[in-house]
Amino acid sequence: MNVEDSSAIPTVPSDDPLVSAGLEIAMKWGAALGGPEQLKVAFEALEPQLKREHQIRLKQLDAQRQAAERRARAEREVRQHRFRMTSLIVGAVMSIAMLGAGVYVAKDVWWLAMLLCGPSLIAILKIVVLRRSDPSDMTAVAAAARGATNAASQVQPPI
Repeated sequence: MNVEDSSAIPTVPSDDPLVSAGLEIAMKWGAALGGPEQLKVAFEALEPQLKREHQIRLKQLDAQRQAAERRARAEREVRQHRFRMTSLIVGAVMSIAMLGAGVYVAKDVWWLAMLLCGPSLIAILKIVVLRRSDPSDMTAVAAAARGATNAASQVQPPI
């Protein structure tokens, strides 16, 4: 007994619901129309519909991918903004603290005030806020520190 002689429609084992639905419809058409020639016509009629559904699914997947990329980009921008604002706040607090400490100790320990308010303040702010460090900044900090420590090592006159 073959499929052409059988009046019962065989089941289609398939994991893909679109393919199994398409084959099931085609087999019903073939059985209703009465032969393999009509089944071929049914497959040819079903093919454009399957192509359209496939194109729709591809567009849906592409839209999902683009939406996921947009969400990831937005999250990354939020994290970067938060990081930059935190760096700006930390830089402002550090600069105010260094300037305040420099002014406070300037009367008694002038060389420490020079270290706190000099090029080291600018270099630290560039590193923290701008995320940039130039070699010229580091040489200026080193020269200021060297000058301050040399001056501090000299005997200070009594007050």
